[in-house]
Amino acid sequence: MSSSIAFPGQSPLAEAAPLSLCAREPHVPADRLVAEMVPPPRFDSVRFDTYVPDPNQPSQSEAVTVLAAFAAGLGGAHATGSGRRKWFSRKPTAPTGARGVYLDGGYGVGKTHLLASLWHATPAEPSLKAFGTFVELTNLVGALGFQQTVQTLSGHRLLCIDEFELDDPGDTVLVSSLLRRLVENGVALAATSNTLPGKLGEGRFAAVDFLREIQGLSAHFRPLRIDGEDYRHRGLPEAPPPYDDEQVTRAAYATPGASLDDFPGLLDHLARVHPSRYGALTDDIGAVCLTGVSAVPDQSTALRLVVLADRLYDREVPVLASGLPFGRLFSDEMLNGGYRKKYFRAISRLTALARDAKGLVAQ
Repeated sequence: MSSSIAFPGQSPLAEAAPLSLCAREPHVPADRLVAEMVPPPRFDSVRFDTYVPDPNQPSQSEAVTVLAAFAAGLGGAHATGSGRRKWFSRKPTAPTGARGVYLDGGYGVGKTHLLASLWHATPAEPSLKAFGTFVELTNLVGALGFQQTVQTLSGHRLLCIDEFELDDPGDTVLVSSLLRRLVENGVALAATSNTLPGKLGEGRFAAVDFLREIQGLSAHFRPLRIDGEDYRHRGLPEAPPPYDDEQVTRAAYATPGASLDDFPGLLDHLARVHPSRYGALTDDIGAVCLTGVSAVPDQSTALRLVVLADRLYDREVPVLASGLPFGRLFSDEMLNGGYRKKYFRAISRLTALARDAKGLVAQ
């Protein structure tokens, strides 16, 4: 289907109409959720030797050394005694001590790069390794059920969990139980977060009431602190200022595979689509063009936007926008609250994607 659009002072453009995220309502089968538990496209080719440590931050070089050794130690047979769990064998003895590593650091220090490098470096078939965000892991449990998720992942050598966060008590109990069962079955764990494992949940709910669960989670991991500044903006020019609606619309019509949506309308649509489907929402999208970007009205909406920003960043989808700069999406109250690290990560990632979209606008 084609459409014709004219701009002031320009001849009509007979170009294909852009796509719309708001017109999409993807349905993701459970088997796709399992199959997609691999590093996202942005991290397909990363390795430890492509990570560039900041010479002023020795913790970054140390992290590479520790993780490379951790990966090498996962070679050979599965901890239960074979590559696949024998379901009718006697239950293995739970390993003692930490059975995983936990990368703690600010946004933009390369934690996901290192986590994906660990996945690639672990000497096991892809089917014996799983990689997903914390949200994707909880979504998998929702799709498969707890017992089936345990059975599906127990034969794995490694489970990598990116952006590990506990947003509510239910997630705390669920993930604590799941990881305990996986560790008992010999699965090694690796996770990234902006919060130390013993501090998970602070500022979000009465974490003290779930201290036992949180301490249980913490016991699975050896914390590895990674210091540094946000590499996405290190030595790079500032993101371009927002464009006007006409420039964004023109770019959407001129860019193959671009989507074009009104920002408030997109926020409303996200409320109707489960966050587990946000990746599918962006399938085959070449660029996201948004008009009328405005401050996010409430925390629930803000957290959904964070998930979308993560999926766009994973898939390297440029974002071109009019309206407010991305740095003003979230209120001061949000940026000072319990989810502040998520919001700063979203701002950082959207800013990087806005920089990537600069070339879509005709000069």
